[in-house]
Amino acid sequence: MKFLANRYYTIKGFSPAISPGFRQKLLLQGLCPGSRFQVKAVAPFGGPVKIENGYASLALRRKDLSLIQLDCLN
Repeated sequence: MKFLANRYYTIKGFSPAISPGFRQKLLLQGLCPGSRFQVKAVAPFGGPVKIENGYASLALRRKDLSLIQLDCLN
C-alpha cells in the first residue's frame, strides 16, 4: 500500500503473519482494530512512515505497516 502524508487510515485488523509480541506492542500504542491514525510524513527511498493517533506519534517501517490491514479514509 502506498502511504501519503496527511491521509487518515482505519485499522481493520492484523495479518496472520504478525508476531504476537509485535501485535501487543501496537495494541499498547493504541493501534487496535477500529482505531484510526494520520500519516504525518513519509520518508523517501523506502524509509519509515511517521504516524500519529490520539495516543502516540510513531515511526514504523513499511514492512511492519504491511502487517496491518488498513482502509484509507480520504
